Amino acid sequence: MNNNQAADFVNNMWDDSIVPEISEYIKVPNKSPSFDPDWEKHGHMEKAVAMLEAWSRKQPIKDMQVEIVRIEGRTPILFIDIPGQSDDVVLLYGHYDKQPEFSGWDDDLDPWTPVIKDGKLYGRGRGERQFRPALLHRPA
Repeated sequence: MNNNQAADFVNNMWDDSIVPEISEYIKVPNKSPSFDPDWEKHGHMEKAVAMLEAWSRKQPIKDMQVEIVRIEGRTPILFIDIPGQSDDVVLLYGHYDKQPEFSGWDDDLDPWTPVIKDGKLYGRGRGERQFRPALLHRPA
């Protein structure tokens, strides 16, 4: 695949799959348990993790395993394993809970309503600072 084909693939995937999914995700008021002590009862965390799981399972990635790990009283974890052909392990960590609404939004913006303005997607949980990649090495 040449650079133009790769760029077209990424741009199309972003526009056709990722932006619509993130837009739906923004609508879920899935606040961090620190800001929503009744998070289990409200069910927003469950809805958010189910959305992420469903989107992940649709991706055509060979040998990918997708699982939701649950520990009673704790927020669920979406665990995805994609085997590779290297001894190195790449760990991507992200959280899918959100900070509360706060003030300071523009008059035409709302934290739970996705809006594309000047080519940028606005809304709570749209991906800002949420992924922290790390390279790990498997023990010999």
